Amino acid sequence: MSDPILRSRALTKRFGGLVAVSDVSLDLHVGEVHVVIGPNGAGKSTLTNLLSGDLPPTSGEVVFEGRDIAGCSSDHISRLGLGRSYQKTNIFLPFTVFENCRLAAQSRTPHALRVFHRAEGYTEVNRRAEEAMDAAGLIHRAGRVAATLSHGEQRQLEIAMCLATQPRVLLLDEPLAGMGPHESQRMVELIKKLSADHAIMLIEHDMDAVFALAHRLTVMVNGEVLESGTPEAVRASPAVQQAYLGGEDILHD
Repeated sequence: MSDPILRSRALTKRFGGLVAVSDVSLDLHVGEVHVVIGPNGAGKSTLTNLLSGDLPPTSGEVVFEGRDIAGCSSDHISRLGLGRSYQKTNIFLPFTVFENCRLAAQSRTPHALRVFHRAEGYTEVNRRAEEAMDAAGLIHRAGRVAATLSHGEQRQLEIAMCLATQPRVLLLDEPLAGMGPHESQRMVELIKKLSADHAIMLIEHDMDAVFALAHRLTVMVNGEVLESGTPEAVRASPAVQQAYLGGEDILHD
């Protein structure tokens, strides 16, 4: 296996006397989906915020392509090639799908855009926006106002906006939340497709999706890693069954 593109070692975050994430180490590889599961309050979203720069760690390290990025700002980490989605959909509702993606693509221009130059004239920016829409399965919705999209399509749009920034790593925080079966399946297929060229960390509660997607699975409880390994190894762990699932073997078909 190739070296991880993103790794954490002994990553810890304290809020006063509360330890939200404690001594967490994990690796993300291009071509893999690493799923993180655990009950509410386990520290999953805090871990995502530490990796993305939305929160600084108390201790530990985060290394992206050989660079120590622990404590770097979120915009700096994003420009290095890390994209993320949030539990709550984070898009510009009054704008069209294309305009949302174009704004994301504009953030990667190496120079300031001219104020009086029409946005439609930036060919490379528009091309990246169109490629992102196509990759996310939204090219046919390019002209639709984001507020008129279904919930599932809005979640796709958030991922399209990430793709427009040309990331190599995607951190996806519960992208299937609130979806019906059809939309969930569409999102699963999208994540599968994107995993070929990206390293993906996925936080998810939908167990069908988890085991359809996971190459590697990490279980967190009370801010700590309870178990990490292949889905098969985690399925067989008595500790996971007891602590996360109340002793019921519901991970098996």
